Amino acid sequence: MLKLLPFLLVTLAASPALAGATPWQDIAPGVKARLISNDTITNGMTLAGLELDMPQDTKTYWRVPGETGIPTEFSFDGTTGVDAPAVEWPYPQIDRSDGYLDYVYYGHIVLPIALKADGGEATLATAITLGICSDMCVPAHASFSLPLSFAKPDVGQAIRLSQAEALTPVPWDGAADSVGPVTSRADGLAIAGLDPAIQPDTVIADLGDPAMLFETPQKSPDGPLWTLKLLGGAATKGLEGRSVQLTFMTAKGPYVVTRQIAAPAH
Repeated sequence: MLKLLPFLLVTLAASPALAGATPWQDIAPGVKARLISNDTITNGMTLAGLELDMPQDTKTYWRVPGETGIPTEFSFDGTTGVDAPAVEWPYPQIDRSDGYLDYVYYGHIVLPIALKADGGEATLATAITLGICSDMCVPAHASFSLPLSFAKPDVGQAIRLSQAEALTPVPWDGAADSVGPVTSRADGLAIAGLDPAIQPDTVIADLGDPAMLFETPQKSPDGPLWTLKLLGGAATKGLEGRSVQLTFMTAKGPYVVTRQIAAPAH
């Protein structure tokens, strides 16, 4: 398991800000971060993002960190002129380093943030806490404040944000259901069939509880059934009626569906 270093606080770097970006901040050895924005409005929405520049052997964590990961947390206290900030999470890498299951990003990454905007001047303020891990694991904290004028789009940041959004799972839009009914089992969950377009080893099951982690699906000998075992001996009692979000990759990119867990048929 990775060794945990003391909590790291960082302050705003002295480098000048660009129109659609805050100055870079050093948040861990060899790692810097900034807030970016396309500084434009489309259909009442604007797009910003947290940009992380990390070495290729350094990682941080998805919204579900996994067995050993540090949760990535955002606070938007102090934001004015824009509403309902929603972090969008590009599909992560499934990491099994050191025998543990984690969901991570390596190297350079942008986490988009969608916001409602009416065109008036605004300020996006955010404080983040996240884990930065290479040989050591550092919980880092940083704060940003980015003015939004919407006077002139920032084309460079818009490209970065569009590329990140292309990696963010979207609701399934295929003609047929991508995922069959989901039922509880004594050791986890069962899915009654996956669309052939889905790469089974990319399926991530999320109950909204970081303590409830599932292995990737395994093909059952019972027809089209796929099973997902709970990790760590967590109790499966009470899963019926809960919603599970299933995120997965296809050749066309990442998708997500939500299913209600049913009791097994008897």
